[in-house]
Amino acid sequence: MAKYQRYEEYKDSGVEWLGKVPSHWDIKPLKYLCTYNDDVLPDSTSKVFELEYVDIGSVSSTEGITNTENMVFKDAPSRAKRIVQDGDVIVSTVRTYLEAIAPINNPPQNMIVSTGFAVIRPNEYLCKGYAAYCLRAKGFINEVVSLSVGVSYPAINATDLVGIKIPSLPFNEQAQIANFLDHETAKIDTLIEKQQTLIQLLKEKRQAVISHAVTKGLNPNAPMKDSGVEWLGEVPEHWNIVKLSYRMKLLSGDGITSQDIEPTGQYPVYGGNGLRGYTDRYNCEGHHVLIGRQGALCGNINLAQGKFFATEHAVVVYPYQDFNISFLSEFLRFMDLGQYSVSAAQPGISVERINGLKILVPPYYEQTEIGEHVENIIKRFEDLSTKANQQIKLLQERRTALISAAVTGKIDVRGWRAPE
Repeated sequence: MAKYQRYEEYKDSGVEWLGKVPSHWDIKPLKYLCTYNDDVLPDSTSKVFELEYVDIGSVSSTEGITNTENMVFKDAPSRAKRIVQDGDVIVSTVRTYLEAIAPINNPPQNMIVSTGFAVIRPNEYLCKGYAAYCLRAKGFINEVVSLSVGVSYPAINATDLVGIKIPSLPFNEQAQIANFLDHETAKIDTLIEKQQTLIQLLKEKRQAVISHAVTKGLNPNAPMKDSGVEWLGEVPEHWNIVKLSYRMKLLSGDGITSQDIEPTGQYPVYGGNGLRGYTDRYNCEGHHVLIGRQGALCGNINLAQGKFFATEHAVVVYPYQDFNISFLSEFLRFMDLGQYSVSAAQPGISVERINGLKILVPPYYEQTEIGEHVENIIKRFEDLSTKANQQIKLLQERRTALISAAVTGKIDVRGWRAPE
């Protein structure tokens, strides 16, 4: 925050999360600057009244309201009761560690939030823009959490919540702080969005490069032939194209109860989504590709090696001949095996269908070259993604710090003007 000026004089606020504040600011309990939980839907509400419902799981202090559910009153949960309006701030009073706090901006008239929220409505002394930031400042959130009672389901009474002290400062100064933060956080959010877009593009590029390597090889001058398989197109002329069942066997893993799986143990347990835990016995040995076989994990590709236990949710691939494991796993991933699942209710992988699919078999030396190339690609793209994620984390930390500094008076933005 070095580029911002500080106020000329400060005083001790007497409140730990605020520290020293500008000398002309006051400190007051939130309840003197707002009303709360003013309006609820009456029990006499029409059963067919359509409402846009917001639950705690759909709210984040950094992203705001991320999702709403459209429903009629008779089908709504009993907690769908609190009415909100523009300028309110909703603060979760249950599971407070989730930091489910968000401002309400131009909501539809039928927006209703859970009774698990306290609906804070700023009065004439509290600028709604300032309130939106102040009640999402890290220090305020920590106060809410520290005053919550309960271990597994910590909660705070609304009366205790509005007893938390916050700054009370001239209204025009509050509005100036809100305008400043609107502008600066928007710039930071744009940078975060660019990094998130970059990560998505890296994923797509990585997959495109890997897919090209496992289906076209590494030699751009190699003579090509039509594979006769629509989703493969042309492939190197000297590569074999055979039914999968001719070169490998697919076997399901064995059943195991959750009681037999421990956080630590002798042998790793792999299911449809990779490592699940450990157990004291194994049913597979070697370096294998595993295919997820049920539900949303159909076609998921994982690798396991050494002695391990494969559950019934995984299909273990046993090649009849040597295959480079990196080449094989990426080729199977390219095949998108999940599309061959059966049953819409509880999808399951169709081993018989997969056995009949055509696969590419390059010479083993070429598989090895491709496998090493793929491993290098994965590492290079993971490094780039890691750097982008680190940049996002730094930007998010800067955003949080800037909000806290502005709403607690650690920086003076009274002279700030938005650039033309």
